Amino acid sequence: MLKKHRAIQFPADVRPSIEKVVATLRNAGHECYLIGGSVRDLLLGREVRDYDFATDALPKEVMKLFRRALPTGIKHGTVSVLVNGISFEITTYRSDGTYIDGRHPDTVTFSKELRIDVERRDFTINGLAYDTMTQTLIDYVNGLHDIRSRVIRTIGDPVSRFREDGLRSIRACRFAACLNFTIDERTFAAIPETLDVASKVSPERIRDELLKILESDKPSIGFEYLRRSGLLALIIPELDQCYGVEQNRYHMYDIYTHSIYSCDAAPAHQPMIRLAALLHDIGKLPTKQPGADGDATFYNHEVIGAKMARRIMKRLRFSNEQIETVTNLVVNHMFHYTDEWTDGAVRRFMRKVGLENIDNLFTLRVADRKGNGARRGLPAPIERLKKRIERIIEEENAFSLKDLAINGTILMEELGLEEGPIIGKILNDLLEAVMDRPELNDRNQLVEKAREFLAARKGGEDTAH
Repeated sequence: MLKKHRAIQFPADVRPSIEKVVATLRNAGHECYLIGGSVRDLLLGREVRDYDFATDALPKEVMKLFRRALPTGIKHGTVSVLVNGISFEITTYRSDGTYIDGRHPDTVTFSKELRIDVERRDFTINGLAYDTMTQTLIDYVNGLHDIRSRVIRTIGDPVSRFREDGLRSIRACRFAACLNFTIDERTFAAIPETLDVASKVSPERIRDELLKILESDKPSIGFEYLRRSGLLALIIPELDQCYGVEQNRYHMYDIYTHSIYSCDAAPAHQPMIRLAALLHDIGKLPTKQPGADGDATFYNHEVIGAKMARRIMKRLRFSNEQIETVTNLVVNHMFHYTDEWTDGAVRRFMRKVGLENIDNLFTLRVADRKGNGARRGLPAPIERLKKRIERIIEEENAFSLKDLAINGTILMEELGLEEGPIIGKILNDLLEAVMDRPELNDRNQLVEKAREFLAARKGGEDTAH
């Protein structure tokens, strides 16, 4: 065991609460240490999201000591307490029994020794404890050495650790991406041996790990570890199958490599754009065909890709809103703008993509070009399209039915119509007209146009009969 004096500065807004948690347990005769990821991140100078504590106090004793306490994981010894409006998890020292379901121990045994609790944890970098009162770092597993070496290593035998909990192998890849660490060779070699356990992890937990990878500085690090270990074939086989599939003379990389580099190039604070970048060419594999010149073509890959992205995201339990955001970007990423587009064509493009998605689509195009390896920024024609869109938005022209100066109720009153499909058809005809001639977006003019459309439709029906 290594004990080392280490002064750690806590953020001013949480320090009083941390001190109160420790003091409450210590004053009652118990041990209490900050433990796990919070210690790791403090040593690395990273932002800490959650502060967790370990103690020799039993859960029922913790519950008595804190006025606001909830038994959030009481079976496994975890109590959540609220101190000064901040939530902390306090877990009793324990050793774990067998992991029957590949995720959770069937039984736990509470302990009075910190060492026992540390040795049941996943990685050495998460096995450090910190005594906030004496400013002492306690290291039973060489975690400090691995933090300095930037290495992810399991505590104990890696096969055993990964067989206990299938999520741990995925977390190893996530930590590699988020911390820019390498995975220890013996630890990495154990992942392919335990894929059967990883396959038991719930889609929701996998999704959460993927989101954390997408928020890292370089998601490609995590996805490469996932691919090389065999985990990607379990999680997103559609992407895994793109590895080594060459594209054409316009691309430096195969489909998979281009996809992960495009993902890197998208903004880290916009995970859905990053996910769209990762999946934007997923439809190229099923649509790949030899062209007339012998070079590969991928016609309609954006349409097929959007359908595949939808299936992938549904499988991983993403929300409907997230699915719509990503599939919209995937299906629209292949637009080809020329200066011959009329203003009406620009408005139709805006309507198709959705005004709220335009900026995201341009961001995806920039990432797509960077992921190519030889291009940067937006091409000049698309920069001109961007400026045209900005001008049209400033002019406040109609882009959707709700922007029309008329609605279904007015149409029924003015034209003596009853509610039905004809109302929607006329409104869409009016919107098409306004796309080309914005000055028509006036109630009186639209009513007259509606009469013309209705007469034309009736005339067409009479001719058909």
